[in-house]
Amino acid sequence: MNTAAFSSLPLKPALLENIESLGYTQLTPIQAESLPHILEGKDVIAQAKTGSGKTACFGIGMLSRLDLSNFRVQALVVCPTRELADQVCKEIRRLARFTQNIKVLPLCGGVPFGPQVDSLRHGVHIVVGTPGRLQEHLRKRSLRLTNLKILVLDEADRMLDMGFEEAVTEVISHAPTHRQTLLFSATFPDPIRELSQKFQYKPVTVSIDEQHHVDVIEQLFYPVEKNRRTNALGYLLSYFRPESTVIFCNTKKDCHDITNELANSGFSVQALHGDLEQKDRDQVLVRFANKSCSILVATDVAARGLDIKDLQAVINYELPWDPEIYVHRIGRTGRAGNKGLALSLCTQQELNRVKAIEEYQNASVKWDEVAPFKMDREHRFDPPMTTLWLGGGRKDKVRPGDILGALTGDVGIPGTEVGKIDIFDNHAFVAVKREFADKAVSCLRNGKVKGRSFNVRKSS
Repeated sequence: MNTAAFSSLPLKPALLENIESLGYTQLTPIQAESLPHILEGKDVIAQAKTGSGKTACFGIGMLSRLDLSNFRVQALVVCPTRELADQVCKEIRRLARFTQNIKVLPLCGGVPFGPQVDSLRHGVHIVVGTPGRLQEHLRKRSLRLTNLKILVLDEADRMLDMGFEEAVTEVISHAPTHRQTLLFSATFPDPIRELSQKFQYKPVTVSIDEQHHVDVIEQLFYPVEKNRRTNALGYLLSYFRPESTVIFCNTKKDCHDITNELANSGFSVQALHGDLEQKDRDQVLVRFANKSCSILVATDVAARGLDIKDLQAVINYELPWDPEIYVHRIGRTGRAGNKGLALSLCTQQELNRVKAIEEYQNASVKWDEVAPFKMDREHRFDPPMTTLWLGGGRKDKVRPGDILGALTGDVGIPGTEVGKIDIFDNHAFVAVKREFADKAVSCLRNGKVKGRSFNVRKSS
């Protein structure tokens, strides 16, 4: 069913009005194919990557089914990571912003357990959580799923990659048999199909063709010798000068080595891998998303669940073995009507992987050459933004508007020079244009936020 507009769906007028006020008019391909089935109450297994509009699919499905007078958990979204759970919560709250008294609660690890128990006691309609923390609440009976209508497994393949199959199975065992189950996954390997057979009833399968058209993403391949890869990276970064680049490598060791070598040569770069503590991971993602760091070096596992807007380039330091992973990697660029750039380094030993990519995409790849390049600080270029850290957050009742007000007061900086503001429990990050960073620090140190003085520093 290829419905083109949200207005053609059987939605409550208030919900439709809110969706349209958010600027959503046309359905994305995944929404057009899956939403009609979801609204009919059918189980759905959908192949959908981050940024495809999948959250709106299950978010709208949930909001259409809720009984707001019943403050019991009626919908549950299981996510692999805290970042994804936070993104999902924000999106559901946006979709529901004109709906009175709707309670959406994230239940993730890495934050205190007690306040979550208190929130559950006060009544919640929708829970979005990670498998381990959900398990904990279910075992301690602070979370009960007897009233559950909709269960969503988001980025199911990622959850299996992280070893969460047992935890997910235990969480689902607490849910009623008569429920709607929606499963979203970027890929459909056998374990995902088995998961679907185990927990879904006659699911409708929705799979959107993920081939990337050359007019949206320019794909270029570069032959390199193995020991010249990092120099080739330096050349590509200096030649194309993208404001935001994700470099994919296949191992954690490569991730460390590349980051160090690029940083020593003056590039603005951070590593994203599985060993990072949550607070460090939060800071890396904040700085990359707000454009105060230009380059993120990541492994596939660490980068799953990322939804970075305006990502200008993806570089494959080493090609993945699976062409489907290649397509998934490069699909992070060229979104929302923007052009994207996908650059891949390839040694003689990897030519068979290129052949697999050509067969998968049913098209020949385009080759180019890298010029000789010396890794030094001469080629340095700074990112457009600087991140400031503020020692006050959600628990201090600090809101983005409070920080913006303190920055743009009488002797402040223009609002146009302030970028993304991210509020956490005990601190906040704000991006400002690089040339205004010192003045912004001074504004926040000398002024007051929410009538209080907080510590402020540049975040590195």
